[in-house]
Amino acid sequence: MITSQGFGKICEFSDLTPQLQIKNDVDNQLIYLPGTNCPLKTHISLSAFTSYRVGGEADYYVSPQNLGALQASIEYAKENDLAITILGAGSNLLVSDRGIRGLVIATRHLRYKHFEPATGQLTVSAGEAIPTLAWDAAALGWEGLEWAVGIPGTVGGAVVMNAGAHNSCIADMLVRAQVLSPDGTLTTLTPEELGYTYRSSLLQGGKRIVTQATFQLQPGADPMQVIDRTKEHKKHRLSTQPYSYPSCGSVFRNPQPYTAGWLIEQTGLKGYQLGGAQVAQLHANFIVNRGGAKASDIFSLIRHIQNEVQEHWSIWLEPEVKMLGEFPVFC
Repeated sequence: MITSQGFGKICEFSDLTPQLQIKNDVDNQLIYLPGTNCPLKTHISLSAFTSYRVGGEADYYVSPQNLGALQASIEYAKENDLAITILGAGSNLLVSDRGIRGLVIATRHLRYKHFEPATGQLTVSAGEAIPTLAWDAAALGWEGLEWAVGIPGTVGGAVVMNAGAHNSCIADMLVRAQVLSPDGTLTTLTPEELGYTYRSSLLQGGKRIVTQATFQLQPGADPMQVIDRTKEHKKHRLSTQPYSYPSCGSVFRNPQPYTAGWLIEQTGLKGYQLGGAQVAQLHANFIVNRGGAKASDIFSLIRHIQNEVQEHWSIWLEPEVKMLGEFPVFC
């Protein structure tokens, strides 16, 4: 049995605050949720919490570290009629310059992982980083996660969107996922119940929150061989995708039998720039923040790419990146 768990002192369920406490500082208000030492903050800029490094303020922001604090956060939102937005690692995400109304719950501090050698199963909390898990599994000689070393997200987001690379995806290895419903009940779902398709699941657009997932791996291999394969996947990722500037990863879904990157490149848009947002030279399905970009720059560039590809190929590219907040509506 191999288990690891974070024991930080933020957002824990505790006896410290049996009742709601509110404190004011210079920039924002701190609201300590009942039964926790978890601070819910107001007017927090989200740019530091997204891989694009753009985005406006959240009305309310909280980062629970365990299930009790997460449930307390949801209860606070219900009592105060606040919409809830879930934020993982902030990759595959574009947050509006106008910010997000209601309560943003960041799951990145929900940390727990357990490798069970008897079954070859890995159980992890929603906030665990996918690349870290890939390296941890490789070091133990567990096969099955080598492909995921370049996925820049957390378990929760990967389960929701069926993240994948190198002809592998989360649906291939997921045993079960634990989700929290708005009424506070926990449910365990199988891949079949999640309705997985290419980069999608029934959890997208819903109100259920992934709290934990169990994956099936194959233990017993030579750790050095698994590490070498993981390194090769990482090397391939670095050589074919831009990492010098902030991005969200792939912007568009691949419209079979084509790839979005090929269509964009053939349309002549590599290097095209609007404001601080640019179609990456290394991979045309990436939009990078060259410095000082706003979410509106990135959004406008996405729309421009869609329109140009539609005009040249009669194909409308569907975004893979999730957009949160208010964006302009183009007719």
